[in-house]
Amino acid sequence: MTRPPDASTQILVDDLGDPAGPSLGDDAFHHLSRALRLRPGESVRAVDGAGGWVHCTFDGSTRLVPTGAAGLEAAPEQPISVAFVPVKGDRPELVVQKLTELGVDRIVITSSERSVVRWDGERAERHRRRLEKVSVEALQQCRRLWLPRIELIPLASLLADGAVLADMDGDRSVEVGRTVVVGPEGGWTDRERAEASRPAVALGPHVLRAETAAIAAGVLLAAARERGGV
Repeated sequence: MTRPPDASTQILVDDLGDPAGPSLGDDAFHHLSRALRLRPGESVRAVDGAGGWVHCTFDGSTRLVPTGAAGLEAAPEQPISVAFVPVKGDRPELVVQKLTELGVDRIVITSSERSVVRWDGERAERHRRRLEKVSVEALQQCRRLWLPRIELIPLASLLADGAVLADMDGDRSVEVGRTVVVGPEGGWTDRERAEASRPAVALGPHVLRAETAAIAAGVLLAAARERGGV
């Protein structure tokens, strides 16, 4: 992989291969020109969210000017996932923002028997799209090249695939695998614990808020991957 050169900022675009230069959508152009107030000639790294990048300059128009430097970062060999049960307010946005910054590859919205907030049908898809936008903004800020997938998956399916529950009664030394599921503030039911095929993991000695636990799970998985333990 060719290491991307430093740039003033990073922006997600739809097409890196356009010979005329990457085109900026309305949101991207507004971000560069109004929010960041970039001046013509400043550097921008255009990315596609799938490892590809092109070094460009901003000339004040809706199309970036490629400098010739480009590359592709391979996908992680050991992808990691955090699933969480949504809670009230904007805390799911905080979770997605931080998990994106931490390098989590898949962020899953699930539900449980004690869920207070339930996202179903069109409402669930609407929230998922909103969280995708949050993830895009975080990717641009943290200079990450791979955009995480945000999915809606039932708890039973996650557990059937070997996901590990985060639980106060779990073992802090357990191997976390590649997917950790964080429950609602009321915790898991006995039936949900019984459905898990792997031992639960404890995220620490104290009772954590649901959003803190999801972020802690991301830190745990990212650290395990760095050690080659997932």
